[in-house]
Amino acid sequence: MTARRFLRAASRERTLNRAPRSSASRGSTSRRALFVARRALLVGLAAALAGCGVRGDDPPRGLAAPEEALRGEAAGYARALAPRPFAFPRDHGPHPEFRTEWWYVTGNLRAADGRRFGFQLTFFQVALAPDAPARGSAFATRHAVMAHFALTDVAAGRFRAAQRLERAAAGLAGARGAPFAVWLDDWRLASLGAGFLPLRVAAAEGDAAIDLVLEEGKPPTPQGDRGLSRKGPGEGNASFYYSMTRLPARGVVRVAGRSFDVRGAAWLDREWSTSALGPDVAGWDWFALQLDDGRDVMFYRLRRKDGADDPLSAGSVVGADGRAARLSAADVSVTPLRFWTSPTTGARYPAAWRFAAPSRGIDVEVRAALDAQELTGIVDYWEGAVDASGSARGVGYVEMTGYAARR
Repeated sequence: MTARRFLRAASRERTLNRAPRSSASRGSTSRRALFVARRALLVGLAAALAGCGVRGDDPPRGLAAPEEALRGEAAGYARALAPRPFAFPRDHGPHPEFRTEWWYVTGNLRAADGRRFGFQLTFFQVALAPDAPARGSAFATRHAVMAHFALTDVAAGRFRAAQRLERAAAGLAGARGAPFAVWLDDWRLASLGAGFLPLRVAAAEGDAAIDLVLEEGKPPTPQGDRGLSRKGPGEGNASFYYSMTRLPARGVVRVAGRSFDVRGAAWLDREWSTSALGPDVAGWDWFALQLDDGRDVMFYRLRRKDGADDPLSAGSVVGADGRAARLSAADVSVTPLRFWTSPTTGARYPAAWRFAAPSRGIDVEVRAALDAQELTGIVDYWEGAVDASGSARGVGYVEMTGYAARR
């Protein structure tokens, strides 16, 4: 995608062009500086994405697909080359030497009357350059932060989503390790005490908001080979990846003028890399299932451009006791059963699957709680709450990338 098309797409995105959240006392000079800084951020991020394999002849489907953020030039950045032990709490915080990093929280919640909600709050930190800028401006930065917030109101059949992009400077957005916090404006994932947990998860957009606390649950699970998750055949086509698959959640959901006290379970994924995906991967289908028998299942199905499943597709099953067993591509079969076509992008997404891992006694049908759970704007992809039934029952989340091509 060219910088010009990047900016044209950005001009369509409301959350990038909202009024700055500064007070009137800062004056018009500060507002002009913030506008110029945000415009420069878009140009810089466009240039960065141009190095991510987004070509000028790509379909105009938002700024860039999520899978494109995991490709690209590696010069000047650290790379995930070999397993290394995670060091907590340090590794909960940012790793600025890598090109891309995310903090990813999803969950399923219920109110006292049984009303069900699904939520997603994701923060992506993307490097604009390997080194810190030499300029002395308060807006100078080597990172941008993009955040996505979504709320699924199953009973009402409504899906609300918003996306924001900001520079990691002047307090507008950022990430830190101690005390842990990652934020963009008033969207926030942050520790409430000296330790990493409990975490506060807070976001609001329009008539939807969440304010939740995530408590201690299952310990971190290193994914892949002791935390090294390989997603391509080349050296460095990998990420460092761990999951906290079941964290008790409680708090408040506000939607359409009503407030609901809710409880449920959240899933936290952490990943950082420089160029994870191989060149032949078109996208992925990521499953995160919390089963009623206490097991949690993660599996990412990498889809190749020729339509085949990539042999590096992988995942894990985490037992009720927190112990994990790896899943390889040969261990799992994922068969789409039904499809939904987006009226916005024209993408045709699976909306139900047969998910089987026979060696682990898992054979379930996974169904979207709502078909229309597609996020559009800065990036286009499907991410939503799901149900599972069969050999076990449960709930979860599915993410699908590489399908969307705007009409």
